[in-house]
Amino acid sequence: VVRSPLPEDAAIDLAHSFAALADPVRLRLYSLVASADEICSCDLMPLLDRSQPTVSHHTKQLADAGLIVGEKRGRWVYWRAVPEARETLRDLLGG
Repeated sequence: VVRSPLPEDAAIDLAHSFAALADPVRLRLYSLVASADEICSCDLMPLLDRSQPTVSHHTKQLADAGLIVGEKRGRWVYWRAVPEARETLRDLLGG
C-alpha cells in the first residue's frame, strides 16, 4: 500500500481480510492457527476459552475471508493458515 496504489480487486480482498481480523477473538484465533502447522478445533476451544459453536463461527469467518482452510477428520476440523494470505498480510504490514 505504500510502495504503489492497490488495484481495486486487491483492496476489496484485503478489506475482507482486515474485517475478518478486526474481532479480537478472530485475531487471536488466526494467530494460534498461523503459528502452528495445523491445529484442531478441539485444541482451540480451551486456548480461546470459547465453546465449540463460537469457535466454529469464528473459524468460518476466517475461512470465508481466505485466511485459513480446514480439513474435517472424524468429528473435528483441523485448521491451517493459507500461506499466500499470510505472506500478503506480512508484506502489507511490513513484517
